[in-house]
Amino acid sequence: MPQKNYDVKDMALAEKGRYRIQWAENDMPVLRQIRARFEKERPLEGLRVASCLHVTSETANLMWTLVAGGADVVLAASNPLSTQDDVAASLVAHFEVPVFAIKGEDNATYYKHLHSALDFEPNITMDDGADLLSTLHKERTDLLKNVIGGTEETTTGVIRLRAMAAEGALKYPVVAVNDAQTKHFFDNRYGTGQSTLDGIIRATNVLLAGRVFVTAGYGWCSRGIASRARGMGARVIVTEVDPLRALEAVMDGFDVMKMEDAASVGDIFVTATGDKNVIDAHHLAGMKDGAIISNSGHFNVEINIPALEQMASEKRRVREFVDQYILKDGRRINLLAEGRLVNLAAAEGHPSSVMDMSFANQALSAEYLAKHQGKLPKNVFAVPNDIDKEIARLKLAGMGIHIDTLTPEQEKYLTSWEEGT
Repeated sequence: MPQKNYDVKDMALAEKGRYRIQWAENDMPVLRQIRARFEKERPLEGLRVASCLHVTSETANLMWTLVAGGADVVLAASNPLSTQDDVAASLVAHFEVPVFAIKGEDNATYYKHLHSALDFEPNITMDDGADLLSTLHKERTDLLKNVIGGTEETTTGVIRLRAMAAEGALKYPVVAVNDAQTKHFFDNRYGTGQSTLDGIIRATNVLLAGRVFVTAGYGWCSRGIASRARGMGARVIVTEVDPLRALEAVMDGFDVMKMEDAASVGDIFVTATGDKNVIDAHHLAGMKDGAIISNSGHFNVEINIPALEQMASEKRRVREFVDQYILKDGRRINLLAEGRLVNLAAAEGHPSSVMDMSFANQALSAEYLAKHQGKLPKNVFAVPNDIDKEIARLKLAGMGIHIDTLTPEQEKYLTSWEEGT
């Protein structure tokens, strides 16, 4: 029977959502293999998992896998604009997972949904941005005694958690799923790169070829965005604060400059840094008429939207995901997806084949926490290397790709020092 304790937009969308979930599953062979093992071994039996993730068809496949492993699972949205309402309905109707998520929900509803997820008194938390964990630590401290550990999906969340750990405020161990090589090498670079351009194009129908495209930052996400924008024919500028990353961008063939210099020449801007006011008032003041600004960082703070509001004499929604701000001098600045994740708000997020590895990390990290409960320090730590390698192996197997293995002679050579020139 479907769970009664849920809050989704429309249960009549459930059948459409089931088709979407099944379509995603076709391109998620790693998670399928993990699910098959989980069904036999039930490593999460008796554990309650509260998840605060983007409610998409790929996330639904993770929920399905956790349920197969024996967990009682609840899901809330990690972003008000990323929810796929049909998927939310299907999870309730077909997978008996309580979901608290409605696309476009206001801030009050968002946090009400987080509290609804915490009402399940979780043993494991799964976050994308650390909002669930933060709410638990600040407002629901009575529930901390139940928690054996958590996982974190994204860079912004890991930054917050490391700050908590440094201050001694983190009350249970958290696996930084974001830092797994099979996550940030692929999800952040290939997933964010493709889906960000998908969101910009869906929102605007703009031609990228020949445009000046400014990418703020050159971390893994921004690397992917810059690479894909160049592949679409754009002239790409990178802005950075880290000299090593800036140098890498130069060596990769991109123009590198300060944002204040890029502001006056850019046609399209994307932020993906994890910091606030990366595009600030003085940058906005220097932009050309018709500039398009967007964000692929987790929170909608990377663009100084309050400053843009103050600078504008008029605001109008010219397309579904485009708010046009008309400045006092007549220039128009076009903000996409209210400054939230453009790849999820205006498009569908990462392709399923990319999320396959990210969510495999989530599932196996949950299993790791279950096996090591009570033995881990209250800190942020990396996904164990053997899990990372196992996911890569399963992904290759799912793609029908076979690789070499070391011979005993080669293994001995790599671990010895006697043999030389």
